[in-house]
Amino acid sequence: MSETKQPVIGIIGGSGLYDIEGLKGAQWAKIETPWGDPSDEFLIGEYQGLRVAFLPRHGRGHKATPTTLNYRANIDAMKRLGVTDIISLSAVGSLKEELPPGHFVIVDQFIDRSFARKNSFFGSGFVAHVSMAHPVCARLGDALEESLKALNLPYTRGGTYLVMEGPQFSTLAESHLYRSWGCSVIGMTNMPEAKLAREAEIDYATLAMVTDYDCWHEGHDAVSVEQVVKVLKANADKARNLVKDLLPRIAAPRPVCPHGCDTALDNAVITEPDARDRDLLHKLGAVAGRILPKR
Repeated sequence: MSETKQPVIGIIGGSGLYDIEGLKGAQWAKIETPWGDPSDEFLIGEYQGLRVAFLPRHGRGHKATPTTLNYRANIDAMKRLGVTDIISLSAVGSLKEELPPGHFVIVDQFIDRSFARKNSFFGSGFVAHVSMAHPVCARLGDALEESLKALNLPYTRGGTYLVMEGPQFSTLAESHLYRSWGCSVIGMTNMPEAKLAREAEIDYATLAMVTDYDCWHEGHDAVSVEQVVKVLKANADKARNLVKDLLPRIAAPRPVCPHGCDTALDNAVITEPDARDRDLLHKLGAVAGRILPKR
């Protein structure tokens, strides 16, 4: 495929980041989906001619828990808005000494330990299996790195994000276990978000913002909301500046992803056409419309 795409950027704001400044003509808009309501309305506007859709992941005021977030509605709504690329900003705990509070990590892998969430748009009656070997977009990672450098923010390129169910923080035994697996950071929200973005054929990248050392660290054996919120506020201000620097870097028309992010469904559907569930097909209109027969 040789065509290019005009980017539409989706930004998912993590804990502490409930708005984006500087969008021209910005308006909050309610987006309806067949999967229910997204976390909040979307702030939609333009930044230097680039269309941007911002969603506060937990809702303004932080109303939803990691488990109760409607991940499918959030990603489906992004697709309905024409989003081609998602930047996910996420507050995390650190599992490594060299990643202190205030540090940023451009994540390249995930371990999904969530268990109480709807993690696919597909299911009985329409089965699909997408590849998650490389769950994030290296092109978006490159742009994030350029912005972090330009703003002189402390960062690490590459790292594994352990996604736990929550809402409680880790036990000490869990924290040591995840460190033994080589994980870099721990959080509660980027799965199934990343899986659903891949099913929706949207390029996706995570910038993890460290708020604390998880409880493994001597002298930090308990994570408190108070200490997390303090760092959250500082990180959120940095993230807003980073977004302003980042958007012009990813504004130009781009080729279709050579690694298959934009075409993840090409060889993923296994259910024969005459066996597909009609109701599920209807719900998949936005997410999988590219590969579904035209009516």
